[in-house]
Amino acid sequence: MKSLGKKRKLSPYNIYMKSEITKIKAKYPNIGHKEAFKLAAGLWRDSPENPKVLFYSS
Repeated sequence: MKSLGKKRKLSPYNIYMKSEITKIKAKYPNIGHKEAFKLAAGLWRDSPENPKVLFYSS
C-alpha cells in the first residue's frame, strides 16, 4: 500500500504539457486529448522551456 506522503514536484515537461494542453483545447474545443497531447509534445521539442533545447543549442 502506498503511503500518503508528499507528492513529487512536477518536472518542467509535466508543467509545460499541462498548461499547453489546456491552451490547445481552449483554442480547438473539438480536438481529442490524444491529438492535443501530440501537438503539445511537438511544441515541447523546440520550446525554450525544454532544458535539452538550451543544452544542445549552445
